[in-house]
Amino acid sequence: MGDPGQSPSAWSPHGNPPTLSTLTLLLLLCGHGRFSRLHGRPPGFLHCASFGDPHVRSFHHHFHTCRVQGAWPLLDNDFLFVQATSSPVASGANATTTRKLTIIFKNMQECIDQKVYQAEVDNLPAAFEDGSINGGDRPGGSSLSIRTANPGSHVEIQAAYIGTTIIIRQTAKQLSFSIRVAEDVARAFSAEQDLQLCVGGCPPSQRLSRSERSRRGAITIDTARQLCKEGLPVEDVYFHSCVFDVLISGDPNFTVAAQAALEDARAFLPDLEKLHLFPSDAGVPLFSATLLAPLLSGLFVLWLCTQ
Repeated sequence: MGDPGQSPSAWSPHGNPPTLSTLTLLLLLCGHGRFSRLHGRPPGFLHCASFGDPHVRSFHHHFHTCRVQGAWPLLDNDFLFVQATSSPVASGANATTTRKLTIIFKNMQECIDQKVYQAEVDNLPAAFEDGSINGGDRPGGSSLSIRTANPGSHVEIQAAYIGTTIIIRQTAKQLSFSIRVAEDVARAFSAEQDLQLCVGGCPPSQRLSRSERSRRGAITIDTARQLCKEGLPVEDVYFHSCVFDVLISGDPNFTVAAQAALEDARAFLPDLEKLHLFPSDAGVPLFSATLLAPLLSGLFVLWLCTQ
């Protein structure tokens, strides 16, 4: 994982890296939207989410159900660091839920002071760790802001200088994370920052198998499907995630986490054709054929977990 205080790098191991002039202009203007208009092209955005068990939808539309107990990085690039800390959903279960989120907006000389946001179950503050609600006194300080849409259960952070919006929610004693981020920003990381669940999805060793379904509570699969169907009529990966979570936890409130994750995706995805993923395509990478082989083993992970 990278040093939260390091300066931005122009190199990226995936796709076409942003040039030094691109990142420099972004910093100087403290606003990705203004940078994009200056170059006469629309910005590219990516979406990632983690909710429930947790289920992780990566930037490249992989969708995995993960055990990831303890602290794992969702993002670690030259601008932003996000870490999720998870613990077992029930005693003796491999399935976990996210109980803590730490987000670091890294120091940017022309824009913002370094800001840290930390949320835990039953404690979603409407301010950064230092008590502020913006990026500080620097010229671009107002380009980072935090607000609460529903105190105690829904916080939104806007980082306009890097074209990023983050939503953090609490439902059913777990935290959900959803982000829409400028593509150039998401790609600005080095080889040492290679472990990011939002970039590569869950490592194969951390993906749950169908044997986890035996660890369910008193709710039957038919009841779980009925509960989830009420808010998720399309039987996509969000629906199957909902069924999995309700079965594992025995808590009908987990339906809300999947519904909220779908609504965030609907708001954040620029291409709504990618909104609904299905078990047969949720593990296929869209950016590199060379990564197909190791990921095909997880192609039907979520589907298997609900059979």
